[in-house]
Amino acid sequence: MKIVLPGAALLGSALLVSCSLAPDYHVPDVPPIPVSFKEAGPWQLAHPADTVPRGSWWSVYGDPDLDRLEALVDGHNPTIAEAVAAYDVARADVAQAGSPLWPQIIAGGALTDNRQSDRRPLRGNGQPDEFHMNILDASINYDLDLWGRLRNGLAAQTAAAQASGADLATIQLSLHAELANDYTALRGLDAQEKLLSQSVEVYRRALAITQARYDGKIASGLDVARAQDQLETAQAAETEVLAQRALYEHAIASLIGESASAFSIAPRVVQIAVPHIPTGVPSTLLLRRPDIAAAERRVAAANAVVGIARAAFYPDISLSALVGFQNSGQAALISAPLSFWTIGPQMVFPLFEGGLRVAQEAAANASLRGAGEAYRAVVLTSFRQVEDGLSTLRILADELRQEQAAVASSQRAADMAMSLYRDGATNYLDVVVTQTAYLDAQRTALALQTRELQASVQLVRALGGGWSTNDLPDSSQVAEMNGPS
Repeated sequence: MKIVLPGAALLGSALLVSCSLAPDYHVPDVPPIPVSFKEAGPWQLAHPADTVPRGSWWSVYGDPDLDRLEALVDGHNPTIAEAVAAYDVARADVAQAGSPLWPQIIAGGALTDNRQSDRRPLRGNGQPDEFHMNILDASINYDLDLWGRLRNGLAAQTAAAQASGADLATIQLSLHAELANDYTALRGLDAQEKLLSQSVEVYRRALAITQARYDGKIASGLDVARAQDQLETAQAAETEVLAQRALYEHAIASLIGESASAFSIAPRVVQIAVPHIPTGVPSTLLLRRPDIAAAERRVAAANAVVGIARAAFYPDISLSALVGFQNSGQAALISAPLSFWTIGPQMVFPLFEGGLRVAQEAAANASLRGAGEAYRAVVLTSFRQVEDGLSTLRILADELRQEQAAVASSQRAADMAMSLYRDGATNYLDVVVTQTAYLDAQRTALALQTRELQASVQLVRALGGGWSTNDLPDSSQVAEMNGPS
């Protein structure tokens, strides 16, 4: 049941200073932040001013094809377009939430012909059964928002819109990183294909030599079979690499919003150096990741919702007025004798709703706690991802150095085995074993180079890709559509 108490006795309430019942907002506490990343090692920041390039962070790889493809993502990827639409919806919600803070003015009018029953109860003498009714009126209503219900609603929607803007930045960062990851994998496969193509030619020549030695009664048929198997195995590996490359090419097409059927990237072997990635100090990570900013803004939104729930325990006081003109004939409608008006404050106060308001406040407080824990989880995940990226880069760099040494050793062994075979000092099995080991070592080294590049991409992503909280839309930006209308 709701009681509506209009009257001048409530006018003094309109003069009260409005307040907000939302809790004082504080960013949730997080576990102690160290002064440096544990796995930083040689990746430790050298100068405080160093940062990942803002915006086009992929430019650190110095590859024009990658730059060209990355430039297409924001304007053509449908997932980003969907996130932009979600952000626009959130901004429109801010405008809707701000609307009740303005006086609500409504105008209306009616020109009607009426007929009533001549048998109606309480029909007075001389009352006509048919008459005209003309009305022109305007009303204004202004909610004083003494307890901050509307202002907290606006604050909640503003924070939610800011979170949506940060979500958009998170999606953009993720998709740009995915493209860089796929592109480096594709170029790694180009290098693998070139290596295998060269190996196929080497094995083809080796087969010809072995066949000639067999024809000259120098080599056995087993040597020929081994050479043939070695060649065909390398050819199959080359085909598999081409199949994997096609999948990455298709993935890149979808990321830039193009049909995989009409898209291709010309094969090219490029040397992409692993860039220096400045990590900064751990405390700045909280300001550099859009997903952390989004989680923090959702805490702020939940905090404002608590204020809305608390305001429901207090009366809603508003000022309203109605003015207009009314007549029942064809005379001029707008004239003083035909005017009517009403003005005064109103109070609406729910007396009993079966525990609804208590439950709403409990739910709001629980949502606030949940948002705080979600924020802490995102922070912990972000530190884990940075440490993962740093340790992966360090370990891969060591592994690559070791593998490059193995490549040199296996090359010497393969050259020695072939020389001995030509001199008749060994059989072809030694040649196959050493050449296979040499090819495997080369392929492993190429794969490690690709993994190292991909790990650097993931580290850039973990560090926020050059984003900062300065890029978070402020309240004026998310409320550009807000205003009287």
